[in-house]
Amino acid sequence: MSKLDEQTLKVYTAKSQADKAISSLKGILLGINLDGNVNEKEINELHKWVVAHNDLIERNPFNEFMNIIEQTISNKIPPKETIEDLYWLCQKYETDNYYYNAVTTDLQTLQGLCHGILSDGTINEKEIFDLHNWLQENEHLNTYYPYDEIRSLILSIVSDHKVDEEEKLVLKAYFNQFVKLHDKETGEQIKGETSDVSISGLCTIEPNVTFEGKTFCITGVLKRGNREDLQKDIIKLGGIPTDSVTRKTDYLIVGDNGNPAWAFSCYGRKVEKALSMRKEGHTIMLIHEYDFADIVDDLK
Repeated sequence: MSKLDEQTLKVYTAKSQADKAISSLKGILLGINLDGNVNEKEINELHKWVVAHNDLIERNPFNEFMNIIEQTISNKIPPKETIEDLYWLCQKYETDNYYYNAVTTDLQTLQGLCHGILSDGTINEKEIFDLHNWLQENEHLNTYYPYDEIRSLILSIVSDHKVDEEEKLVLKAYFNQFVKLHDKETGEQIKGETSDVSISGLCTIEPNVTFEGKTFCITGVLKRGNREDLQKDIIKLGGIPTDSVTRKTDYLIVGDNGNPAWAFSCYGRKVEKALSMRKEGHTIMLIHEYDFADIVDDLK
């Protein structure tokens, strides 16, 4: 590789790192401010975020971020004002960003949002309902990880218009799968609290399904009908049934696991593979058999 190519790659990589960092910071700020309060633990996590991105400190607007956060820590700026100033900087950066990618950036914002909610080690009811509103306003992220999974979980929690402690714990356990807190003490606290909570996969709520030319795989024991009949229906609607999950699979239909405690949790080898593919950016969709059967019945 020539020196010119190396320099070009370095600039592009730095730009990509900066974009991702800004998007995640924007989400963290949203998450911190969801309940209207900013506490010491949240500001501490924000400071550790800046330290973790110290290699970008010479790039604008990171030097501004560091300056604002340092002044907050030394009590020169009120914490809530800090959050508002930093969020304004994030928005300004995105507005000026020629390479701005809406889906990628919004997904990074979502992960940052979960990071912000989790940053003080607690999740409250207001944060959950505000996150629910954000998810509703960003339905263009449908099919992407972790939007579908988080939306499924949040909808199942808010469906009865109240949030109990067990549901907060499950949500905390799920966020902890992909949020890496910089504060080790808070991270260990959450790890201890959620050690007995296991969530393998989450089926998409209110899935939009296209049949023509799309590939479908079925896993688990179906409680509404049988595989053979369902595969025939898929073929009639223009879909292609398969026996295994591959890179070409568009939908994985998950048989009811009979677990009344958590309606949207699903398990198994194919689910694990599909979830791994989603984390890598593949948009394979996991659909509960009941939701899929309703879609098929409507189209018959």
